[in-house]
Amino acid sequence: MATRKTIVGDIDREVLAFTAGKDPALDAALVEADCIGTAAHVTMLSGIEVRPRLMGVRQRKDVIAALVGIMRRARRGKFDITEDDQDVHLAVERVLTRKLGAVGKKVHFARSRNDQVAVDMRLYAKENLLQCFDEVYTLAAALLKFARRHAKLPMVGRTHMQPAMPSSVGLWASSCVESLLDDNDLLVAAYDLNDCCPLGAAAGYGMPVPVDRNLTARLLGFKAPVHNVLHAAGARGKCELAILSAMSQVMITLSRLASDIMLYSMPEFGCFELPAEYCTGSSIMPQKKNPDVLELVRARSARVTAHAAAVAGVLNGLPGGYNRDLQETKEPFMEGVVTTRACLRIMGLLVGGLVPNKKALLAGFSPGVFATDEVARLVLEGMSFRDAYDRVKTGLAGLSDADPAEAIARKTHVGGTAGLDFAGYAGRLSAAKRFVLSRRRSYHGAISKLLGIKYPELKK
Repeated sequence: MATRKTIVGDIDREVLAFTAGKDPALDAALVEADCIGTAAHVTMLSGIEVRPRLMGVRQRKDVIAALVGIMRRARRGKFDITEDDQDVHLAVERVLTRKLGAVGKKVHFARSRNDQVAVDMRLYAKENLLQCFDEVYTLAAALLKFARRHAKLPMVGRTHMQPAMPSSVGLWASSCVESLLDDNDLLVAAYDLNDCCPLGAAAGYGMPVPVDRNLTARLLGFKAPVHNVLHAAGARGKCELAILSAMSQVMITLSRLASDIMLYSMPEFGCFELPAEYCTGSSIMPQKKNPDVLELVRARSARVTAHAAAVAGVLNGLPGGYNRDLQETKEPFMEGVVTTRACLRIMGLLVGGLVPNKKALLAGFSPGVFATDEVARLVLEGMSFRDAYDRVKTGLAGLSDADPAEAIARKTHVGGTAGLDFAGYAGRLSAAKRFVLSRRRSYHGAISKLLGIKYPELKK
């Protein structure tokens, strides 16, 4: 039997490869989070008043300096996680031990890879959510600008993809803004759920050592520790699922937006013109201007939803306590986060270059589009609704064209084509940006203080 020697014992080569799975590759994205978590842990260990000391002040400083060095190497692509390491946690410990000798062997005391990976995933999620918020706001701001600029530009409103009632470009674009702002509320809730620290739970049952879990939570910029140590381990996966579920809502909004833009930019409609630089050509048809970006956003919406379903599937039916099944939640979670952020960025760029075609938009109006408006006119003159409906329905062929601009100007009620609260949207957007700015300052400030350098720049 061929075995490999690892920090946690001699393991059959095939078993090692099977259990390590994709962690050596996936964990490259967790190096900084693992180093930051370790810095907080050794800082806490150095403060425990026992004799002999678990970690001296000088030792803590040496460990943190070495961790910062690892983070810098990782940013240059020079930090390797091998199959023998199995994961980022043992890779970091290996490097610390090689550099600091016996001191490196102390860093894992009073924690397990269970709480270590849990805090890594929460730190990874925290940083990515902060970036995702910015990307949501960039797209929302682009849509809001587009909506304001073309607020009075008529556009045929559709149901079942058929002409329905007079609408406007402003109503369409601002509906996407509001959808994104609602999605943002879900992301904020997911951020709040994620903002608790599992470190110190060890394997899920605590340690017979006076670890200061409140301190490590503060050092890492979390609002509090996850109180129950068993739940701290058991919440892994559920927290990731909450984030993916919120991101799935974002992706549904993006998918609908992508479908609308593709439909309205078809030559048969011609309502919008896509920026040429965000379209691709054909290898055989010289005239083609393909909306590949929009098609991929639509497809990747399904992928993010599938990633959430995959995580839920792994979690469903698991018994209490740590189970290795949880390793399988890492890949779909990371891919879902990366995919959502990429789609937000590309849609923000594309919407910024979108151009409406007024002539085509107005040409889309036919007399039938004004049928409901005619019913309303008759009712206001004293006819019952059902009699007005029947008269218009039986006389559709005799309807005449109306002025689309006048039609949309009459809808002055809240949220109508002439009652859109653009200032309200801007206010929600500004409040959301302030929230993220405060959270980013708090988090990055805490990590800067912990590492003794400016974070995320990693400069003194």
